[in-house]
Amino acid sequence: MTALLVFTGVNAVLVSTIGPVYDFVCFLPYWERRRERCHQEREAALAKDSQLK
Repeated sequence: MTALLVFTGVNAVLVSTIGPVYDFVCFLPYWERRRERCHQEREAALAKDSQLK
């Protein structure tokens, strides 16, 4: 019974902390810069391809 209570308590703590951790990881400025850089690289590649045609 003690193991079940400990397991449930640990899961409750993990579930309650996942929101802030998710927000921190997903909205880091690194990911925003990386997404923007990839977008610019794609646009440059498309512009280069259109110039070659």
